[in-house]
Amino acid sequence: MEKFPRLLLHSCCGPCSTAVVERLEKDFDITLFYYNPNITDPEEYERRLSTQNQFLRGYNENPDKAQFIDLIEGEYNTQDFYQVASGLEALPEGGARCVECFRLRLTHTADQAKAQGFQWFGTTLSVSPHKNHSIIRQIGNQLAEELGLHFVEDDFKKKAGYQRSVQLSKDYGLYRQTYCGCEFSK
Repeated sequence: MEKFPRLLLHSCCGPCSTAVVERLEKDFDITLFYYNPNITDPEEYERRLSTQNQFLRGYNENPDKAQFIDLIEGEYNTQDFYQVASGLEALPEGGARCVECFRLRLTHTADQAKAQGFQWFGTTLSVSPHKNHSIIRQIGNQLAEELGLHFVEDDFKKKAGYQRSVQLSKDYGLYRQTYCGCEFSK
């Protein structure tokens, strides 16, 4: 059996990971990395982590899937988010605060990928119609170049990716949140 390149895929939440995992499972050996210090409400963080695990249990039990997907949970420290968001709290959703949040999460994902011997890293963030793919791609490619990695730069909302994530969330009975995660986006 041919070995696929190892991919550490940052997951912002279970619903977003569904369609992305489905799209990438035939090309990569995927491990999800749940790192989201931007979810400033601890109960919401736990609910989303539980939903991520719910998806993976259902996915991994399906005999038709190409592979078993593991999950690594990154450190949950909201101070990491508050530090990068300092001074940007009043800005609108999608602005500079979000860019710094993307950078924070992608940097930690790339560092984790490098430390654990993954050749590739990526993120599920671009499946959302509310996330700026070009900024995510720019940050990811910059980090990949700095660390000698490859970045999966797909815009996962294309080819009906977002709609597929909504359908898969229904199929798996997943909780779908109504805001990105930080108190400022709520």
